[in-house]
Amino acid sequence: MTNQWEEINTAPSMSVLYAKAATRRKITGTALPDVGLRQVIQVDQKNLAAYRKVCGFSESGLLPPTYPHVLAFALQMQLLTARDFPFPLLGLIHLSNRIRVLRPMGGVSQVRASVNVENLQPHAKGAVFDLVTRIEDQLGPLWEAESRMLCKGVQLDGALVEDPPSSALDLIEVTRWTAPADIGRQYAKVSGDYNPIHLSSASARLFGFPTAIAHGLWNKARTLAALDDHLPEANIEIEVAFKKPVRLPSEVTLLASAAGSSGHLRLVGAGDLEHMLGSWQPV
Repeated sequence: MTNQWEEINTAPSMSVLYAKAATRRKITGTALPDVGLRQVIQVDQKNLAAYRKVCGFSESGLLPPTYPHVLAFALQMQLLTARDFPFPLLGLIHLSNRIRVLRPMGGVSQVRASVNVENLQPHAKGAVFDLVTRIEDQLGPLWEAESRMLCKGVQLDGALVEDPPSSALDLIEVTRWTAPADIGRQYAKVSGDYNPIHLSSASARLFGFPTAIAHGLWNKARTLAALDDHLPEANIEIEVAFKKPVRLPSEVTLLASAAGSSGHLRLVGAGDLEHMLGSWQPV
């Protein structure tokens, strides 16, 4: 559990962070650091506009519900490439993501972001932990998220955490779209996430993928953009589990419950291949 916080005053160099990630491939321990990072961050309006375009969000005075991940991405990278973090960043698998929009995110120009890791548990394929991100403005807590991450090859004692099984849901088709071959590069430009598995077939093959795959958080963002009229602006928790990756390019179909304060969603590909399963409800 995090009990110390380090204040970051200057933005980290992304090139240095990626160099650390690229050169570190070994597991160095089985305990998470108890130090989290905090930083005051300005909202870049030009980047925000580009993010809206890439993810399909309409112009509005509200931050898209997934955008705080972009604001905090460099801070997350700094935490996950620190010397005391025991797992190599490249190779971590994003299993699920839960966000909570606590208040309407309108008129936000500056936030204070905090990131930490916690809840390390054994898993059938290694070990899982939560990457926790929180955003607050001058009025207090605004947004928070947990990303469940898997590191293969870690051996821990204790009861195994299993991935929840998929369940059949009675949902209706909302829309469908094509994830183009270059969407990984497009999303990398607006998010800062240049993981090689998303950029090209050649770079993805280095990590065992036959072709590039879409970012999980782009899939979630594109889905929430399509469900904009379905969901409340705030007091909402949206959780998704990432299933089979979306290979690029490919067409996907979004199915969801009727508009309301709670419901379910599925993102599927050809042959009803399940890419993402999720739900929303009041916080």
